[in-house]
Amino acid sequence: MGFEKPQLLFSALACSAAGALSAIAGHSSRMWVGSLVLLGVGLAVAWPLTKTRSRAITPVEPLPATAVRRAVTLQARLEYLPVAAWVQVDKTLQPLSSRARQLSAPGAVRDPQSLIQLLCNSERSGPVVLDTEGGSERWHLHRQSIDLEGQTQILLVLSPMEQALESESLQAWRQLVQVLTHEIMNSLTPIKSLSQTAIGLLNGPDQLSDLRVALDAIERRATSLSSFVGTYRRVGQWPSPTLVAVDVQRLFQRLQQAVGPSWTARGGESTFDVTSPTLRLLADEGQLEQALLALINNAEQATADQSQPRLWLLARQSRGGRLQISVRDNGPGVPAGLERQIFMPFFTTREDGHGIGLTVVRQLMYGMGGRVRYARSLQGGATFVLSF
Repeated sequence: MGFEKPQLLFSALACSAAGALSAIAGHSSRMWVGSLVLLGVGLAVAWPLTKTRSRAITPVEPLPATAVRRAVTLQARLEYLPVAAWVQVDKTLQPLSSRARQLSAPGAVRDPQSLIQLLCNSERSGPVVLDTEGGSERWHLHRQSIDLEGQTQILLVLSPMEQALESESLQAWRQLVQVLTHEIMNSLTPIKSLSQTAIGLLNGPDQLSDLRVALDAIERRATSLSSFVGTYRRVGQWPSPTLVAVDVQRLFQRLQQAVGPSWTARGGESTFDVTSPTLRLLADEGQLEQALLALINNAEQATADQSQPRLWLLARQSRGGRLQISVRDNGPGVPAGLERQIFMPFFTTREDGHGIGLTVVRQLMYGMGGRVRYARSLQGGATFVLSF
């Protein structure tokens, strides 16, 4: 009995905090998940007080009217969350939002029982694919475990990814059209002008030298345009990888011989470290080397203004047993807010850049079953991490 009032007070505070958080969450999935966690804590704390007990208890004082109103308001907001949310207690799922109930209703997922099994058997957060009546859809599963009075409860939230991925794809296509239009027009405009000049020179005497200059300029612009288009065409024409056991130390030795002298000639230094000489990974050796060379080339361009440019490559085994290769430089790093955009096709922060280098790296890593990410280094500069 002595703990019931503090429990009720804590429950009311948790529900109130959840209501305040949900009121400002907007479209932020993280804040919505935080609101769900607070609500789950509040409800879990208050739940034991609703059970009937054989012993006589003193009636609990009613909650303040303001706390009741906030709980009702929070429940209404929870009902209309733009995500599907459940709480799992002892392998039993309880829907918390209308989106969760809609997913199990006719016309949504093809097999509701498979959805329940997917949620109950999940062990970590991450992307999932749901087989719906409209086709396969990509969602992201958020999983949060909480322990209350010796009982484990799990909050599960599914947020849709399809719209965001389609938006990213459309943005990439818009950038592609803009880049191609800009570059093609930059070449076609002088070609048109030079062609008109060449036609005029044909009618004049002793203009052979000037005509040759005009035709040479046309040929150069056409060659440049052809090279530009060919560069973009190569993005989607990489062959399927042939996975073999790659000796990381030997790979690093070849890379150091290939790029080390150029860094030394610039007054800089390049370091290639392998934590263990026996490190091996399953990859396409040629494509992995191509990906690393692309990242090294980015580092070289990023440190062009450095008086003492530095490059570090490190291969190590991570705690989870995965092999990681990091490529770090002492340049200015990626501007804040652009960390995710740099991997989008044709996005670039350089005036003379084409925006395909990191796209190719990501594509090659994906083909080999790995991934690449950008990590902001405490020492400054840019760090790219390849994980296998």
